[in-house]
Amino acid sequence: MAQILIVDDSPTEAHVLKGMLEKHGFEVETAENGTEGIERAKELKPDLILMDVVMPGLNGFQATRQLTKGAETADIPVIIVTTKDQETDRVWGMRQGAKDFLSKPVAEKTLMEKISAILETA
Repeated sequence: MAQILIVDDSPTEAHVLKGMLEKHGFEVETAENGTEGIERAKELKPDLILMDVVMPGLNGFQATRQLTKGAETADIPVIIVTTKDQETDRVWGMRQGAKDFLSKPVAEKTLMEKISAILETA
């Protein structure tokens, strides 16, 4: 089954997302911030990354840009999952290389549809 890396500094958010994904048969790993997310992505080469934006240190936009531009990680799709829900945030996130953008709280059905669509085209 596909492996998904969740990058989120909120243990509660990561737990909720992890629960949804595992219920659908995904293998899930987590990272607590952007820097750790990049390191884990290089190490694990997951099939997809769910990226929070508001995190200490390297934020999700910066981490997404590094992942999508990096030679080792450029082929790993990133979905930004954040409380930031302004159109400018969505546009900026997509400009950093994200494949999609979801606002929290995320509906399980929506999340699974987005993941399926991206993994099918990957």
